[in-house]
Amino acid sequence: MRFIRHSLALAVLALGATAQAQISGDMVKIGVLTDMAGPYSGMGGAGSVVAAKMAMEDCLQAECKGMKIEVVSADHQNKADIAATKAREWLDRDGVDAIADITNSAAALAVQKLVREKGGIAMHSGPATTRLTDDECAENGFHWMFDTYSSASGAAAALTKNGDKSWFFVTVDYAFGHSLEKDAAEMVQANGGTVLGSVRHPLNASDFSSFILQAQNSKAQVIGLANGAQDTVNAIKAAREFGIGGKGQKVASLLMFLTDVHSLGLRQAQGLMFSEGFYWDMDEKTRAFATRFEKLHKGYKPTMVQAGVYSSVLHYLKSVAAAKTDDSKVVAKKMRELPISDPVMRNASIRPDGRVIHDMYLFQVKAPNESKGPWDYYKTVSTIPANVAFKPLSQSSCPLVKK
Repeated sequence: MRFIRHSLALAVLALGATAQAQISGDMVKIGVLTDMAGPYSGMGGAGSVVAAKMAMEDCLQAECKGMKIEVVSADHQNKADIAATKAREWLDRDGVDAIADITNSAAALAVQKLVREKGGIAMHSGPATTRLTDDECAENGFHWMFDTYSSASGAAAALTKNGDKSWFFVTVDYAFGHSLEKDAAEMVQANGGTVLGSVRHPLNASDFSSFILQAQNSKAQVIGLANGAQDTVNAIKAAREFGIGGKGQKVASLLMFLTDVHSLGLRQAQGLMFSEGFYWDMDEKTRAFATRFEKLHKGYKPTMVQAGVYSSVLHYLKSVAAAKTDDSKVVAKKMRELPISDPVMRNASIRPDGRVIHDMYLFQVKAPNESKGPWDYYKTVSTIPANVAFKPLSQSSCPLVKK
């Protein structure tokens, strides 16, 4: 009997050792690749690293108990070549298993191409281009929080339906801006509107006067800002200086983040409408998550990008724990099998093209007298259901989708 017990004990230890051996280097390593000091650092940046570490801590207390996990980070400086070089170093030399955030669409497309060739997992919560789940999709690439289609399905559709039929776009001149303008223009036209023209500006432009003046001279009812973060803030400030945004022409920010509203202040941002996938003050779960984040990140509430980093990293780690391996092919399959359950996402699931669909929300920025305190900036206009908010799978050009 003693021999049998001893044999069983050895078998259990062997199984445990085998499971642990399937984790390469005995460590699960996650790299947060983001903009640390540029125009997108507020929505991602150091806050994304905080979010990833929160996810790690939460998983270590539950499904990941006993695992060794490390979070590392790097600044891609919004340059695709730097993003690709760092991602290659991580995958080839440093034992990084998964790359998260990847704010900036050009950087994300470069990383997506790399993981498609070399393995690893890419979890995009910062970029917006729909190409990540269309022609550039990957079995091990997941687009987590928002994209240009879901952003356009909010304000562009709502304003056009309400009678603001003519549009002019002010667009940042790279993959993200081009995609956002295209999706918004199609949404405007699908709802009976017209596009009078557009003007493109460089990333991180400091002076928007000439671009806004062209938009104003178009006489369009709506000036659609197909840009993000600091570019959006600067464009809105310029529009206000030209007196735009009152009863005449409207400004529609097609992609807005909580940190943008915070930077503008309610006096300048009031009335703006846009869609997001997360807001800290939606319910008890989001408020509890945001309170934890705020204490760790200099008093800032989380943006939807940072919330997406938390959700994606947590789901990835749960999938590694369930699969008992960090093999990217096995984990990618497990990520599609497991339900997404966290304080951030609602009605979330992963499609064959890697698009994570979930409820989106149309928000409007409160007037100063409507706000009850710090960070109380949004009021909910409507919920956009998961199956409506994102581009239909039937329209996907992803090779992974069976037509």
